[in-house]
Amino acid sequence: MNTFKTNPIIQSMRKDYQHGSLSKETVLENPFHQFESWLDESLNKGNHSANAMVLSTVDEKQMPDSRIVLLRNISFGGFTFFTNYKSKKARDLEKNNKACLLFFWPELERQVRITGEIKFLPEHESDQYFDSRPFESQVGAWISDQSRIVKGRAEIEKSYEAALKKYEGKAVPRPAHWGGYVLVPTQFEFWQGRANRLHDRILYSLEATTGKWLISRLMP
Repeated sequence: MNTFKTNPIIQSMRKDYQHGSLSKETVLENPFHQFESWLDESLNKGNHSANAMVLSTVDEKQMPDSRIVLLRNISFGGFTFFTNYKSKKARDLEKNNKACLLFFWPELERQVRITGEIKFLPEHESDQYFDSRPFESQVGAWISDQSRIVKGRAEIEKSYEAALKKYEGKAVPRPAHWGGYVLVPTQFEFWQGRANRLHDRILYSLEATTGKWLISRLMP
């Protein structure tokens, strides 16, 4: 078995979470409102990556995969993000549209896990967001055949420079292979770190028949 020099460091790392607490009596009735409250707190703490979230999907072989994407809106009944429709994540979602989002805000010792189903955003919503992107990012969306194996960085740079010249001084249209998704939640779990690993975990579950959110406490 290989021994890595970082092993003693990570094995000895300890942190006792003492920032706050969370209870069924104090959380808001609507998990979207509770989420927005926590997101605002993270942003106000100066976390410029507060909208970064881990998106986890499962492919046709039931192999899970995760990556960081950016939350761009809370609308259309859920959490929206934008990506390449030919990417690995998009191929996974084509086979299985159930997914999970995870937000981690270490400055507040909090995380939020959200599960549900992912749907396409309307095209006009994707058009509107694409138009708001910087010119260079718009061009990048055209040349990125996301997740495809490439020989080297030079191939990417060459394609990008050619596209910059092609669209110089022009409005860049949104590629058909690029657009938005929305994850419509059926569960939220709010996690607040506590001392001695006795963390607070509050679960919101959507009751299908009534459309109401049921609130439960989970063991740490």
